[in-house]
Amino acid sequence: MAKVLVIGAGGVSSVCVHKMAMNAGIFSDIHLASRTKSKCDAIAASVQERTGVEISTYEIDAEEVPAMVNLIRKIGPKLVVNLALPYQDLPIMDACLEAGVDYLDTANYEPKDEAKFEYHWQWAYQDRFKDAGLTALLGSGFDPGVTSVFTMWLKKHKLKTIRQLDILDCNGGDHGQAFATNFNPEINIREVTAPARHWEGGEFVETPAMGKKVEFDFEEVGPKNMYMMYHEELESLAKFVPELERARFWMTFGDEYIKHLTVLQNVGMTSIEPVKYQGREIIPLQFLAAVLPKPETLGETTKGKTNIGVIATGEALDGSGEKTFYINNICSHEAAYEETGNQAVSYTTGVPAMIGSAMMVQGIWDGDGVFNMEQFDPDPFMEMLNQHGLPWNVKELDGPVGF
Repeated sequence: MAKVLVIGAGGVSSVCVHKMAMNAGIFSDIHLASRTKSKCDAIAASVQERTGVEISTYEIDAEEVPAMVNLIRKIGPKLVVNLALPYQDLPIMDACLEAGVDYLDTANYEPKDEAKFEYHWQWAYQDRFKDAGLTALLGSGFDPGVTSVFTMWLKKHKLKTIRQLDILDCNGGDHGQAFATNFNPEINIREVTAPARHWEGGEFVETPAMGKKVEFDFEEVGPKNMYMMYHEELESLAKFVPELERARFWMTFGDEYIKHLTVLQNVGMTSIEPVKYQGREIIPLQFLAAVLPKPETLGETTKGKTNIGVIATGEALDGSGEKTFYINNICSHEAAYEETGNQAVSYTTGVPAMIGSAMMVQGIWDGDGVFNMEQFDPDPFMEMLNQHGLPWNVKELDGPVGF
């Protein structure tokens, strides 16, 4: 059993902490901290009501390294679970190094002044974590996270090599809002409005944002328009699956979402460049995020399902030639809310954060340095997905995808 410190108090954190409390045999002592202690207290109250487990809460600015170090040393956790904003990854990693504790996150570092989310900033910490005898696990969410584990499971059990890979992220839920994002609005909109990039022929190819649209019929959701965009697991997959000829990421968006986003972008509300307003500088996107519905408030009204998975084509392990497999998870918004008080987008990230934490604190995934999900044995993680609310299915398709 292990003591853990979770940083951040949004929907993903809420799910992760609830699921940790439901696994008291693994997580003996759970501590929760964020900039706004009242949010931590609300999660702690829900956890106690649902599970009877008490959570200790704290106020902390995760970008203040000395304060973070003091908090970590005061609590003495085995693992710090970073479920705050991607801007805060590096200071939290710095604090973990100074305090001598392992680190986990769900999304890679992104500088505040540029919509550029890449792993190189965190990969640069490899020697420091290795020399300190500490582990840093990057991207233990769903995408990135489970999608990488899915890929490596296919490579271990079905395919000797993977030639083509497509990651399909479908949210078929309806929250009844005219326009709202299913996770942090600032991060969501920065991702969607950034140029698309996919891996092909040994390099990343850049195309206009939302420039390629394909309709796909998702099981238990139905036909949805999905758009090719860049997502960080493409970078790690290209590194750890070197035979990849092409890898793409697709996400579904409804027509209303696209319409609203287009208007907001046209009038400058998605900009991250500071503007002067009444004598002070503001970031338009940060102001927009402040007035949009908070994702953690959407759980009660969101109905429908998510369907997230990967389609991989390559040489079959059994020597039977080229084959294509589709492995995915389908998650109900209503079931996620009933269990944890959060919608499925938070659930599908928070549960893998708990599972990755369990892998680390139990020593099932272990090593000195900075690691991505692709570098560890997928089997124990996949087993826990089935046990803790995210069951997966795999099937063989007739051939490679035609889009």
